[in-house]
Amino acid sequence: MPVAHKLRRSFPKNRNTAHPAVKELKDTQNEPDNRQVSIDRVGVRDIRFPIVVSDKENRTQSTVARVALMVDLPEKYKGTHMSRFVEALHEHKRYLDVRTAIRLPNRLLTKLSAQRAHVEIDFPYFRTKKAPVSGMQGIMDYDVRFVIDADREGGNQFTLTIKVPVTTLCPCSKAMSEHGAHNQRGIVTYSVRFSGAPVWIEDIIDLIEHCASCQLYSLLKRPDEKYVTEHAYENPVFVEDLVRNVAVATERTKAFSWYRVEAENFESIHNHNAYAMVERTLA
Repeated sequence: MPVAHKLRRSFPKNRNTAHPAVKELKDTQNEPDNRQVSIDRVGVRDIRFPIVVSDKENRTQSTVARVALMVDLPEKYKGTHMSRFVEALHEHKRYLDVRTAIRLPNRLLTKLSAQRAHVEIDFPYFRTKKAPVSGMQGIMDYDVRFVIDADREGGNQFTLTIKVPVTTLCPCSKAMSEHGAHNQRGIVTYSVRFSGAPVWIEDIIDLIEHCASCQLYSLLKRPDEKYVTEHAYENPVFVEDLVRNVAVATERTKAFSWYRVEAENFESIHNHNAYAMVERTLA
């Protein structure tokens, strides 16, 4: 007997094709809670989601984000509806910029009847950079974060954070050494809130990189390596110099209402890292 015929005989037809009425299910989340403790943020984290981000050079680029969605929960409710967070994300368009990202927490406010919503969107952002002498092209990646807070009174706050790797060379080492100076790779973590029109991610990266001893590149030939070594040597900066340079450049742009710049050097001759931070609210 053919296998297909055996299978047909093994599973009899279900003659009752109509679905039985769905029994109303208990909504435990809406039950009252008597502990009188409201929750500031509750929701879901670490959702991987494909997005399309605005790109100054290529108009858009596709990447993958890790998303966190949260709202407040009044003390009278036992729990929130976790599935509604995921529903809101999937209803949201994949294209993402400052304006479209702001709509997502507003959607959460409506969908979950909340007073406050908080959204975090983390993603790698890619940029093609040419080596300084050879012109060879390589791709650099930068960690970017959107944080958006919204409330029922119409308040929306958008914070953009970018992590930019740089090279720093120690001024003290250069001043006292007969040959060379120690240098290291560092990370600048730069957070801003806009006072008007948003600024391109690429322009913010440029602002930060020009404040360091030298930029980083993914692809360098020997003439390029000579250039970046000598360029860093001619532009020594302490970690303190780096955050001050970024602070001055930030306030010159007149584009931001608030900023925080953190610099951390992965010291090449010490068993610790050097760190500095400046945070300002601007008029």
